[in-house]
Amino acid sequence: MSSFKPIVSEAKTEDEILDCHQTVIEVLRPHLSDKNKYLSRVRRQQKNHNYRLMFVRDENECVVSILGFRVQEFLWSGITLYIDDFATLSTARGKGFGHILMEWAINYAKECDCEEISLDSGYSRNDAHRFYLNHGFKLTSHHFVQKLK
Repeated sequence: MSSFKPIVSEAKTEDEILDCHQTVIEVLRPHLSDKNKYLSRVRRQQKNHNYRLMFVRDENECVVSILGFRVQEFLWSGITLYIDDFATLSTARGKGFGHILMEWAINYAKECDCEEISLDSGYSRNDAHRFYLNHGFKLTSHHFVQKLK
């Protein structure tokens, strides 16, 4: 029996942010395959939008699950922890890594006196939808986009 216990950490250094890159591009953002583009975007979001990137490593010290979020206030929801990015490598799913990050986010949102947690999820990501529903989320809206570039 292994005594390994995953720990939620925040990606603050360049190396930590880059350690999260594989999980981000494999699951969510393949358009950010260029590490420099990815790093500059994360840094810009951290500086300008209070973006935080949390991660969990497996027993081999590989980042296997990430959660990127911001705490903001909206007219429609009040103080909200908005999850921008949430992903677990396909090889690490079903091992509790995503659950650990989601529980961390829920507890953090409560500490910040948030009124809710919200996120958008791709239309066809049924496994992710089940995960969110199992963690108490409700499907409440459609998300509309008009591409400008």
